[in-house]
Parts: sequence; structure tokens; C-alpha cells
Amino acid sequence: MRSHRVSSPNGARDDVYYWLRDDTRSDPDVLSYLKAENQYTEAMLAPVQPLIDRLYTEIVARLKQDDSTVPVRYHGYWYAIRFATGQEYPIVVRWLDAPGAEEVILLDGNALASGQPFFQLGGYEISPDNRLLAYTEDTVGRRQYRLRVKDLTTGTLLPDVIENVGAGVAWAEDNRTLLYVEQDPVTLLGRRIRRHRLGDRGEHVLVYEEPDESFDLTVERSKSERYLLIASESTTSSEWRYARVDDPSFEFKVVVPREEDHEYQLDHLDEQFLIRTNWQALNFRIVEVPVEQAADRKQWRDVIAHDPEVFIQDFELFRTFVAVSERSQGLMNVRVQRWGEAPFHLTADDPAYTMALGSNPELDTTRLRYVYTSLTTPGTTYEYDLADGSRTVLKREPVLGDFDSANYVSEFVWAPARDGERIPVSIVYRKGTPLNGSAPLYQYGYGSYGLSMEPAFSTSRLSLLDRGFVYAMAHIRGGQELGRRWYDAGRLEQKWNTFNDFVDVTDYLVTRGYCARDKVFAAGGSAGGLLMGVIANVAPDRYAALVAHVPFVDIVTTMLDTSIPLTTLEYDEWGNPNEAAAYAYMLSYSPYDNIRHQHYPAMLVTTGLWDSQVQYYEPAKWVAKLRRHNTSSQPLLMHVNLEAGHGGKSGRYEHMREVAREYGFVIALAEGASIGEAS
Repeated sequence: MRSHRVSSPNGARDDVYYWLRDDTRSDPDVLSYLKAENQYTEAMLAPVQPLIDRLYTEIVARLKQDDSTVPVRYHGYWYAIRFATGQEYPIVVRWLDAPGAEEVILLDGNALASGQPFFQLGGYEISPDNRLLAYTEDTVGRRQYRLRVKDLTTGTLLPDVIENVGAGVAWAEDNRTLLYVEQDPVTLLGRRIRRHRLGDRGEHVLVYEEPDESFDLTVERSKSERYLLIASESTTSSEWRYARVDDPSFEFKVVVPREEDHEYQLDHLDEQFLIRTNWQALNFRIVEVPVEQAADRKQWRDVIAHDPEVFIQDFELFRTFVAVSERSQGLMNVRVQRWGEAPFHLTADDPAYTMALGSNPELDTTRLRYVYTSLTTPGTTYEYDLADGSRTVLKREPVLGDFDSANYVSEFVWAPARDGERIPVSIVYRKGTPLNGSAPLYQYGYGSYGLSMEPAFSTSRLSLLDRGFVYAMAHIRGGQELGRRWYDAGRLEQKWNTFNDFVDVTDYLVTRGYCARDKVFAAGGSAGGLLMGVIANVAPDRYAALVAHVPFVDIVTTMLDTSIPLTTLEYDEWGNPNEAAAYAYMLSYSPYDNIRHQHYPAMLVTTGLWDSQVQYYEPAKWVAKLRRHNTSSQPLLMHVNLEAGHGGKSGRYEHMREVAREYGFVIALAEGASIGEAS
């Protein structure tokens, strides 16, 4: 322990584990400490390593190794992503939409990843003439991408290489100019939009620079492909700019000037912008307006009116209709509406499910692709044809082995919260699992940023269900499952609702006999890891074990430090601790600051050395402090991935090893097996 004062306008705090912060990731003492944590975890899990190995084998055995996505047509070609047997990374392919056309490999992730400890493909865009491919790659894990360009006629890489860019890029109509996002090297937020003409060796021309450090930038082409679009977005505010794709001056105009608490997104069709907006619409509406009059809200005309019971999530434009992802009663649906006609909804078959718009890059089609999944139904890509009302299954994600969805039961229930609210909960278990208070429970939650947790299928989760676990997803406040009010009721000075909701769901499930009181296991990652940290402090007796992935647990110190990536972007989510009231409120739940001498449940904590979103030292400090105050003998384990960031290991199969470790930890405890100090 080494004394270190963390100062703020509202007081100072002593942080004796601050020395674990090393922004260079090269301090020998810090690296030695983290490696020792890994060695300790490995030794503690040694008694259950055979179980972990079995879990990995059975999880991987359910995967179709030579799988591929449903082909998507774009500009006269079919595009798909496939995996080769035994290989970790995706292969991007295409073929001409013509009889007998041969497949061409555009990007082989396995070749690109060769020799790299980490690899992730950020995104890729085809030039308008189909001859060039721009793509971004991350070989560290910090989501700092490198931009490369491939000539598809020769198969060679162009010499143009741009470092530290965002994942997305956009082509201008000349097939030689790229717009990309330059990231701030410290905060990693999109700071500037630059343009680069292939072959130019001079400084890349600045197109737009974002002056507000609480905003992030992205760039894209409209679906109509007539406009380049720049989006500046914070947690609760948006501002978009547009320029014609064939405008050599790249003169961007503002669509609607930014203002506090106005969020909007847009796309283009014919001479109109269609705008998803929360102006005078808490749950959003969709309006149309002539391009040149977009800022004049008197010209806005509703396409989809506001509904206080329905949250509009997203939309997709077509020449003759619009498709909308919308959420009602906690579940995601798809609404379809021909221009000028009444809308209708696509049908669902399960109590807990989700529908999402699929890949639909072309405007001139009557066919809509969407994906349907539930806790018992693998992801299924459908194509709905508005011309004749037919629905075709294009693909259902394969699950190898003896899987039969009829062997599993899903439920969608409402748990009472302590303040009178009702919390939606998605539940799944195998038929025959006793609901008499004897089964183990795995409860998952997130509850931040307005991100809704979808009741989707998971092949790996079957390893829990087949061993008698009940799985529950708590749709707590802070997400947007019940619309924007659900999000607002779980952020800033309402954040305690998120944590209380999760505990109240646990109590409900125990009381209703879904699980044994002493076999409740909970998990969450990132902001869900913050959730795990809070309930560890305030309700440790409710849980047999907690799993916290890349947990955001030192919230006050992090949000005081504007040099840490994403800090300023998130003041609207957590509050600005430089303000007295926000400081006090955030301090009231900060997991790191509220550790006390008490019995803590067993814990498995994971982090990545190169994580750009939750820095590795937050969970490292948290675990160290927990060890000093924990009065129980339950195992407290931390695994540090020394070659990855926020998403864990790269690669299709390597990730499954992390899942197997987590499930092995939980299953062993549920069965009373020995884990180090738990023996």
C-alpha cells in the first residue's frame, strides 16, 4: 500500500492502491502484480479445471465451425462473412450477382491476425465503383484502429495507412477520397473528421473539428448514397451535418443545431430527410422534412407519431416503405408501414423475445430482412416480402448436438420494486427443472446508458440450463426496456434505482420458488460490473457468488480525471463530480469507496490490460481493497487478460475459454465443489 491523495473541489480521499495505475502498461512492479493475480486464480481454480475443460469442449461442440452469414446484395454483388473450420477469425467474401460467379475473398481475418496477440476487424466499406475496399483493424484491444485500403482488382494493399482512427469510414463519390474519424490520442473520442485522397502524402484535410469534449464523432453515407453524414453525439444531445457525396468542396451544413437534451438521428430518401427525434416526444417520433428546410421544425411532418407507451429504437428506409424497431412492454418488435398506409407489426412466437432489423442496404426492394431470437430460439433471419405478405426463413443459427428448443421453457414476468414500480424479467430453464426453491439461479443485469438487455438465445448458456440452472435477465432501470422514462429513472441522481431493482428481482425470484436462497449467482460487465460492485457492498448475503467482467468500480476517481478515455462524454450519465451534489451522490454508491469490513460472497473478476473503456487498474484496486476488508473465506479471484481490452480475448474460440471459466466457477460453487479457500 502506498498513500496517494485524490483531490477534488469537494474534498480529498486517500487511495492506497493508486500505484497500480500505469498508463504505459510497462511498469515491472505493476505487471508482476497482475501476473501474480493470474497465477493465484489459476491455482485456486485448479480443482475445477477439469470441469472448465469439459465446459469449453461442449460449448465449442455446439458451434458449426464452417458457418457463414446470410448473403446480402449490394451494388450488384453478394457479400457474406464465413468461418473456416478450426480458425478463429471471420473471412469477408463476395461474388458477382450472376450465374456461376466465383467467390472472392476480400479480407481474411486469420491472415490479418497472424502474429498478432489480438485482432479485431472494425469495419469495412466498398468504394462506389466496387473496386476498392477500405477497412479498419485493431491489433491491441484499445479500439484505436488502423485504416488500410485494398485494391480489389489486383488484391494488393495500397500504401495508404492511417493510424488512430475510429472504426467507421465513408467514401466520397470520386472513389478516391475517404472521410475518417481522427481520435483524441488520450480520451480516444472522435475529435476530427479528416479527408484523405488516395496517394496524397501531405497533411490530411480537416473537414470538421468537434469543440465539445463531451461529444463523439462518426461519419457515414446516407442509405440513398447521395449524402455524406457527420454525427456529433453526447449522451443526451446530437448534431448532424451533411454534404453531397459529389461535392468536391466537402461543404457540410448543419441539419438541426445542437441543444441540450435533443437527440436525433437521420437518413435520406428522395428530397427528404427522415429524422428520429425526441423533440416534444419523450419516446421519440419519426418526422420527414425537405432537406433544405430541416432546421425549421414548423416544416416537420410526422411519419411515426409519438406514443408514450412505445419507444422508437431505430428505423430503416426503403423506396416504398419504412421499417421501425420499437419497444413496448419491455420487448422489441418490428413495425412496417407502406408510405401513406396504416402500419402493421411482424409476429412473435415466445413470451420473451427480440426482433431486430437485419442488413438491408438497398432501397429498391419490397423485401425486409429482420432477425428474430428468444431465450429458446436461436437467431433466425427472416425475409418478409411486402409484395405478397410471405415470410421466408433464410437461416436459423445452427446448434450442433442434441439441442431441441422444445426442451426449454421461457417466461416473461414482472417483479415488484420497493418503490412500487414493476420490473420486467426474462426467464429460461430446462423442462423438468424444479421450481420449488431448490434450483440454482444465474441472474444477469446491466442497467445503464439506456442500453436494453435483449432476451436472446445463447448456445453457451445451455451448459447452465442443462445442469439445472434457472437463468434470469433483470431489465432494471437505467436501460430503455420501458422507454425513455425507464432510462431517466436509472441515471444521475436516480442511479440507486438500478441497484435496488436488481436486488428486488432477486428477492422476488427467491420468494416465488424459482431458485434456492443460498444458490443465487449474479453477473454483469462494465457498467453491469458497477452493479455487481454495489450489490456486493449492500446485499452480500443475497448472493452465493458474483461475476464482474471489466467492472467500472472506481467511479468518482475516474470521473474526476478528464484524461481517462470517455470521462467527459459520460457526465450526462453519471454526473460531474466537480459539482458538490453529484460528488456526494456518486460517492454514496461507488463500489471502491464503500468497501467495508464484512462477509463478501465469492467473486470472479476479469479485466483487460489494454481496456480503453474501463481501465484495468479499477478492478485491480477494487480486488486488492476487497481482500483487505473481506471477513469471509470465500474465494476472491481476478483474471487479467494481458493481451486484450474491453471485449476480452479476440477470436471465435478463445472467447469461449473465458465463458467456460466463468461457468465452471459458478457451477462448482453451486455443486459445493472446492475452489481454493472455498474448500
